[in-house]
Formats: sequence, C-alpha cells, structure tokens
Amino acid sequence: MSQYELSGVGRSFMRGSVRIDAVADVELVIEPGEIVALEGPSGSGKTTLLQLLGALDRPSTGKVAFDGRDLAGLSESELAELRLRSFGFVFQQFNLIPTLTALENVEAKLAPLGSPDAERAERAKAMLAEVGLAARGEHLPTQLSGGEQQRVAIARALSVEPKVILADEPTGNLDSSTGAEIVDLLAGLASRHGTTVVVATHDVALAGRAPRRLPMRDGRLLEPVAA
Repeated sequence: MSQYELSGVGRSFMRGSVRIDAVADVELVIEPGEIVALEGPSGSGKTTLLQLLGALDRPSTGKVAFDGRDLAGLSESELAELRLRSFGFVFQQFNLIPTLTALENVEAKLAPLGSPDAERAERAKAMLAEVGLAARGEHLPTQLSGGEQQRVAIARALSVEPKVILADEPTGNLDSSTGAEIVDLLAGLASRHGTTVVVATHDVALAGRAPRRLPMRDGRLLEPVAA
C-alpha cells in the first residue's frame, strides 16, 4: 500500500471576491520510505500541499489518502492522533520552546503519549545522541547555533517514531553548508528508521539532494526532475 495517494487535490482560498487556487489538480503517489522534495519559489503552493499531507488542512477538492484512509473522512480527534503519532513536523523557524533545554524540548513532544518520566527522558537523550547533540542536552536554544537548533527540532520530530517527516523550508535560516548537512541528516535518519520524508524548499541545490524532486509552480506539480 502506498503511503500517500492524492487524487485531483485542490485547495482554494477567497481573498475578498477573488478565489486563489493555492493547490490545483494534484495527482501524487508517495511510497513508504521515500524521500521527496517539493521544489518551488514562494507562492508556488508547496507549503499548502505539505499542510494537506500533514492533516493540518483539508482539501477543497479531491482526496488525500494516507495509509489507505481518506483524511477528509476522519474526525478532528482522529486527525489530532495522526498528527501526534504518525507525522513529525520540522519548520524553518525551529519552533523550540526558549525556556526549555534541548532535552526538555524533545521530552515535551513525548509528554502527550503518557510514557513514564524516566522512559521519556531516556528516549529524548537517545534521539539527541542520534542527531549528534548528546553533549548539548542541557543547553537552552539561545545557547545553540542555528544548525544545532534544527537538529533538536529533528530529534523532537523523530522522537515519537512517526511514519512521515514533513519539513517546510528546514534550511531556510541556515547557511548553505549547514543546510546541506541538515538535509543529509534527514536522509540518513529516514533511511535508518524507514521514515518517509517530504521536504518543501525553494533551494534548487538542496532539492537536488533528494532522490525524487517534484517541482511546483502556481499550485500545480510539474514533470518530475530526473535524479
């Protein structure tokens, strides 16, 4: 079974009396364990499509199926459960809690699962070690570099062992060298954990590091770019 199957997916918004088609007529299949880059400039629709994949939004038309389930047919509580357990989100702004240490930021993601404190702390430490930050667990976000903060965000996203990582411009606040390291880190972690990764980026060079590149313009997917 495919991880995702999108059929005729569109998402439109009204701006005054004008309809904006942020995503239009998307047909897409993503297999489990794939690493996919949605590539396009600002306004191309890639972030909106990523939100649809992550059940953060519902399509105006068409169907988004995840593991054979039509996301539009799920209740809000079922969608919340999916977002908690099946999807890991990584954003450009890192979104770390500034008053919590790196370790506590990862633990906070695990808290809703109800696991014992000791087990939660052990899992958080293991994830920080996996992203190369075993020695930085007690540091606050302000004491970490941008690349380190994004590594914490990735550790947090992977801590619940999600089926999918959805990353929106994860290297947008990083220099090109650090950005490339983050993309390679995501790819390596995905391979080891069997996780599907979908990255939205405007950076052609970074998109080129993904095995599958899907260019977007004006809300539509274009012909895939050969790897």
